[in-house]
Amino acid sequence: MKRLVLFSLVAAVAAFSFPLSNLMAPERTTLILSDAASSDKYYRRTAKIFQNKCMDCHSAQTRYPFYTNFPIAKGIIEQDIAQARAHLELTDKISVGSAAFSNGDLAKLEAVVKTGSMPPLRYLIMHWNGSLSSRERDDILAWISEVRKSRDEGTQAFEEPVQPIPEAENLDPQLVALGNKLFHDKRLSADNTLSCASCHALNKGGTDQMKFSIGIRGQVGPINAPTVYNSAFNIKQFWDGRAATLEAQAGGPINNPIEMGSNWEQVLGKLQKDPAYVKAFEELFPGQGMTEDTVSKAIATFERSLVTPNSRFDQYLRGDRKILSDREVKGYTLFKESGCTACHYGPALGGESFERMGVRYDYFADRGHLTEADNGLFNVTQEEGDRHRFKVPTLRNIVHTYPYFHDGSTDDLGEAVQTMATYQLGKTLSDEDTQLIVEFLHTLTGEYEGKPVQ
Repeated sequence: MKRLVLFSLVAAVAAFSFPLSNLMAPERTTLILSDAASSDKYYRRTAKIFQNKCMDCHSAQTRYPFYTNFPIAKGIIEQDIAQARAHLELTDKISVGSAAFSNGDLAKLEAVVKTGSMPPLRYLIMHWNGSLSSRERDDILAWISEVRKSRDEGTQAFEEPVQPIPEAENLDPQLVALGNKLFHDKRLSADNTLSCASCHALNKGGTDQMKFSIGIRGQVGPINAPTVYNSAFNIKQFWDGRAATLEAQAGGPINNPIEMGSNWEQVLGKLQKDPAYVKAFEELFPGQGMTEDTVSKAIATFERSLVTPNSRFDQYLRGDRKILSDREVKGYTLFKESGCTACHYGPALGGESFERMGVRYDYFADRGHLTEADNGLFNVTQEEGDRHRFKVPTLRNIVHTYPYFHDGSTDDLGEAVQTMATYQLGKTLSDEDTQLIVEFLHTLTGEYEGKPVQ
């Protein structure tokens, strides 16, 4: 009821003032494009659209209208701008041109344009001249297509918001082998009972398939363990992004009292008593030997080798259009049309951005029983706008990485799909549409060391 009253007041103010505000909005200055941007006919049109239709919310160069300080309106406007800039910031991109837009940026733009979710209805109530015309939508999509085509590396996937998983980068096989040994070594824990593989088992989708992992002395962790497979594609590590690199991530569980409950001094003391380790580190790190940094680098190098290419979906993206069934292709089409690729894009179908859990509806209010882990990125940045924002999980091998979400709230993939549709997209999927998307997700199981991921 309270929300309805507030919305009614906003609508009343909109009816009286906002149409007038459209006539009174200040003109923008002419945008100065780089030489590369000016020579790109597709981008010239798109840049003009960005400037006229998107910059007010997606840039620090916001033109605040006269009604910014009206009761209620100010809070709504500031919230909209904060959310918009968190999803896509145009300030340092728009004048540079296509090169400034990542594949993730393109995926987000494509998804919101195709679903018609940008600009949102609430914005259009306040700015009735802010909607995109059919020509403007076509121009943006044509530009996205051209940029993808220019970046394609022979995968025949340039029309897609996702790309095939590439093979592992050129890694030193000896360092990978050393990291593999450390990854499975229980001496990294205080009581010699747990290894990295205890929570990231390679025969369980790179997870432990538990709601919350169990640390030393039977302690239960606060959050679901994400998969270690394809973690090399993550923008940062952990759900809340507190580790910038895989090297930084390696020490997290070791020092966590609930997980491995140890420290580097203790770990190195144990490992340095092993002649095989000492010899390996002296050979691979001459002049350094075994240190916190070199142990972390070895583990991180092994984790970078844990890519899972050659899924049936990868083969489809590379041109084998017969490898997926009609239903699986239909599921992928529905996945895109529903807007899922606004977050799940790139080779890992995730891992490249932080997004709010509960964009359309309040997931945490409905679930209840909040914990510190539910704060997400806020725990790292202490920025209120980052509360409940999490690194988007990869969908690769999703069939084997249950239970789902940071809170491990469901083991059922269909239920997870419906939850995301509701809280992130504001959609209610039919059982049939849910099943089609699930069938598509089954095609994302890749291979590790030439065998399907389990």
